[in-house]
Amino acid sequence: MDFELTDVQQRMVEMVRAFAGKEVAPQAGEIDRSDEWPRDLYRRMAELGLLGMMLPVVYGGSGADTVTWVLCQEELARASAAVAHTQLLCTLMGQLLVEHGSEAQRRRWLPAMARGESVCVIAQTEPGGGSDVAGIQTTARATADGWVLNGTKRFITAAAVCDLAIVVATTDRTLGREGIALFVVEPGTAGFRHGGKDHVMGLHGVGTGELVFEDCRVPRTALLGSERGGFRRAMESLNAGRVGIGAQAVGVAQAALDAALAYAKTRVAFGRPIAELQAIQFMLADMSTQIEAARLLVRRAALLKDRGRPIAREAAEAKLMAAEMVVKVTSDALQIHGASGYVSDFPIERLYRDARVYPIFEGTSQIQRLVIARQLLRPA
Repeated sequence: MDFELTDVQQRMVEMVRAFAGKEVAPQAGEIDRSDEWPRDLYRRMAELGLLGMMLPVVYGGSGADTVTWVLCQEELARASAAVAHTQLLCTLMGQLLVEHGSEAQRRRWLPAMARGESVCVIAQTEPGGGSDVAGIQTTARATADGWVLNGTKRFITAAAVCDLAIVVATTDRTLGREGIALFVVEPGTAGFRHGGKDHVMGLHGVGTGELVFEDCRVPRTALLGSERGGFRRAMESLNAGRVGIGAQAVGVAQAALDAALAYAKTRVAFGRPIAELQAIQFMLADMSTQIEAARLLVRRAALLKDRGRPIAREAAEAKLMAAEMVVKVTSDALQIHGASGYVSDFPIERLYRDARVYPIFEGTSQIQRLVIARQLLRPA
C-alpha cells in the first residue's frame, strides 16, 4: 500500500502546517485557559477552505478525500486539539448532510457551514449513556404535520455555540434500533434550547455541554433520510469520526514528542543534557515508534474509505491504537519534563489533559475492542 502523498496533498499539508504554526499554536494556551470557542480561528479556517474541504464544489467545498482530511487533522491537532476538533465536527456534520440530507437541506445548510456561519452538532449522547446508541431515551412523536422531540443530550461538542443540531431520537421504542431516526433542528425552533456548559478536564474551547428538547416541534421536512435506518446512519458517521479522532490523537502525540525532544536537549542533569541518557533515549524511541504505528493505521483506514471499502474494523483499530498511544506518549513526555511538566508553564501539561479524552469519545476503547472482535468473528 503506497502512502506517498500526491502533489495536491503535499501542498495542502504545507498550507495547513504553516497556518497551524503561525496562527493556531500561539493561541493554543489561551484557548485552553479561557475555554472559549476559537471564533477567529474558525473563521480563518473557513477562509482557507478547511471547514468545507470534503464538501462537493457545488455546496462550497473543494471535494478533498479522506486521506487529505486526516493529514490536515493531524497538523491542526499538533498545534491545538481544540481547533482540530472544531474542524472535525464541521466535516462530519457536512458529510452526514451530503450523504443523507435532502437537496433542500444540503443547499440550505452546507454553504453556510463551509463559510463558518453556521455551527452544526450531532445530538446523540445522553446523561444516562453514550456508547449504547440503541438505548437512547430522546423521543420523536409523529404528529399530523411533523414531529415532537423530547429529551436531553449531554457532553455535546459545540452545544454552547451551535445553531443547528442533528438529533438522534427514537420514534418507536418497540422497534429497538430500527426505530431510531435523525432530525435536523434549526435555530429558533421552539422547545430547542442550550443547557448547561460542561467544565471538562481537557480539550477546552469546544463548547461541550447540554442541549434540551422540550416539546420541540419540527416539520416533516426535518427528517434526515428516512424514518428507519437512523441507527445505521449514525454508526457510519462514527466510523468516519473514529478515523479523524485517530488523526487528532496522532497530532497531539507528535506535539508531545516534539516538546519532550526539545526539553531533553536543553535540560542538564548530572553534567550533561538528559537526551544523552540512555533511559531517556529509550523513552523517546518508544514514543516515536508508537506514533508512527498509529499514524499508519489511521492513514490506511482513510485510504480504504476513499476506495469505497467498509472500514468498521479498520476505523476501530486505528482509533483504539491512536487513543491508547496518545495517553502513553503524553504521559512519558510529561515524565521526561519532570516537575516542569506538572505546571502549566509548559505545553505538555495541556497535551496530557487533552489526551485523556481520546480513549473515551467516539466510542470508548472498550467499545472499539467489541467492534473489532465482532468483525473478526462474523461468518465468512
